[in-house]
Amino acid sequence: MVDLSSRIRDIPDFPKKGIIFKDIMPLLSDPAAFASAVDQLAARVAKPDAVVAIESRGFIFGAPLALRWGVPFVPARKFGKLPGKTVRQVYSLEYGEDTLELHADSLSKGACVVVVDDLLATGGTAAATIQLVHQLSATVSAVLFVIELEGLGGRAKLAPTTVESLLRYKVTG
Repeated sequence: MVDLSSRIRDIPDFPKKGIIFKDIMPLLSDPAAFASAVDQLAARVAKPDAVVAIESRGFIFGAPLALRWGVPFVPARKFGKLPGKTVRQVYSLEYGEDTLELHADSLSKGACVVVVDDLLATGGTAAATIQLVHQLSATVSAVLFVIELEGLGGRAKLAPTTVESLLRYKVTG
């Protein structure tokens, strides 16, 4: 098994001073590490009916998981990026609001889905995605992340949904 933590690069003071950004690009540039991350994520949960991946880095891990399981890939996109009829969820950011959308016909009623993103911090985007899934009368069996930043309350915000992360880093708010 590949040591994924050795493929995560710290970038200090990005996107602003005092933040240490966890960069997944070295992991993505190493095919063995990328494959191992996908394998490890897939091993954490049972096969779902669909994979809902959060824009944009969630797509990187969600698409290969959907292919591996042979299930639909459903992108959760920023407002205005999906054509046709959508459902939307507004959620709070540190300074303002944002909106995510799913196609209104992307999930079957009663479908059991897995939500995927690269990183869990405060949990707002993942919580909004779970709410979108519920708007379509589907359920979320788990939320999968490559990285979890502990200490920012993200896991608690997603409770009672199962949260699985491959790497955890302690941070202070």
